[in-house]
Amino acid sequence: MNQSQVELDADLRRSLAAAGIEHVKIGVFDGDGILRGKYLSRDKFLSALDKDLGFCDVILGWDSNDQLYDNTKFTGWHTAYPDATVRVLPATRRDIPFEPKTALFLGEFTGRAEAVCARGTLRRVLQRAASMGYAVSAAAEFEFFLFEETPQSVREKGYRQLKTMTPGAFGYSVLRSSVHSDLYHELLDLGQTMRFPIEGLHTETGPGVLEAALTYCEALEAADRAALFKTFAKVLAQRHGLMATFMAKWSNSVPGQSGHLHISLRGADGKSIFHDAAKPFEMSDAMRWFVGGQQALMPEFLAMVACTVNSYSRLVPGYWAPTSATWGIENRTTALRVIRGGPSSQRVEYRIAAADINPHIALAAAIGSGLWGIEHRIEPDAAIEGNAYDREHPPQRRLPATLYEAAERLAASKPARALFGDDFVEHHAATRQWEEREFRKAITDWELARYFEII
Repeated sequence: MNQSQVELDADLRRSLAAAGIEHVKIGVFDGDGILRGKYLSRDKFLSALDKDLGFCDVILGWDSNDQLYDNTKFTGWHTAYPDATVRVLPATRRDIPFEPKTALFLGEFTGRAEAVCARGTLRRVLQRAASMGYAVSAAAEFEFFLFEETPQSVREKGYRQLKTMTPGAFGYSVLRSSVHSDLYHELLDLGQTMRFPIEGLHTETGPGVLEAALTYCEALEAADRAALFKTFAKVLAQRHGLMATFMAKWSNSVPGQSGHLHISLRGADGKSIFHDAAKPFEMSDAMRWFVGGQQALMPEFLAMVACTVNSYSRLVPGYWAPTSATWGIENRTTALRVIRGGPSSQRVEYRIAAADINPHIALAAAIGSGLWGIEHRIEPDAAIEGNAYDREHPPQRRLPATLYEAAERLAASKPARALFGDDFVEHHAATRQWEEREFRKAITDWELARYFEII
């Protein structure tokens, strides 16, 4: 350990004592972007700064419903679920306003588990960017629905006839946001306190739906902020007797919920890599190749972005979600939207992403594919003008129609293995195949309504 690290640890010890912190909540993100963690005494936490922590590696061996995977190599009954080491990340400290004398810290899997760790995978992609001379900035924006329900009531109702916080479709409503201003301001204040600042918050089109845009920053921090926002928006809602959902699409009667990602690159001099005033659309060669890589690899990497069975219910024409790997200038019907922001904010919006993303894995896919495009100078198709839904697109731009198909494409992808490593690709693909296998065990309402009497 170098001297600066020793001094950093000493400063942290002093600051926790000075703030009266008695317990620490330590959390790690699993493969679905869910924050898993536990409380530690301050002394136990401080001892982990020197020797790391142990978490049972089942966190990487089960799904969002705590069901054990039966098809992964990394862990399972065959390994007996040993501990995985977790590196504490002191710079991720957050204070939780409704938990006095408690601080939140994030951890990251290390050792053997690092190869399949979502946060570690993004960090490695960003190291690749740094080796190319690029610093990556990013931001997420999420749509989420609020319900006058509890975890108990939704189960008692079988997730039917749920009551949204507000009725009807009323996008950008000053009336709705003013009536519920206490909740809005508490969410805004929570973002400031917990360092996931929200730069925009408004109602969207649909009953009880809000959209929050997070402030852009360095990409690894942006992923942390996005994942923490999803967690603590749900926490705040439940503390108010409400529930928030970040499903890609919770009802056939309303549009899906987006989780768009905004990405830009800067050089060592701090100047935009994406902007060139002399080029068409002010897109530099690097930006054009970046978009080309994203477009070319989107069908192969989709399982890293559209990561649930429900994700594919959103990817249908006419519902503000893309259906093919397309791009355009300021075009909200395409999968990639180039935003002409000039030298300060020229960027690409990765619109294929829904609110159900694992932010670390989705950003790894979006950034990694773009870097691959720069490295291989991949030219994108001509920009789409007008409605992309009305166009016929080349077969190679077709997106997988199911999670299982997407997982198979990912497992077979040589660029994915080169960018993210064999261990991550095989593990993530297997977990997504498991997810669809679990879905196939279910009898849906649609099947009952269609076949129960008639067939």
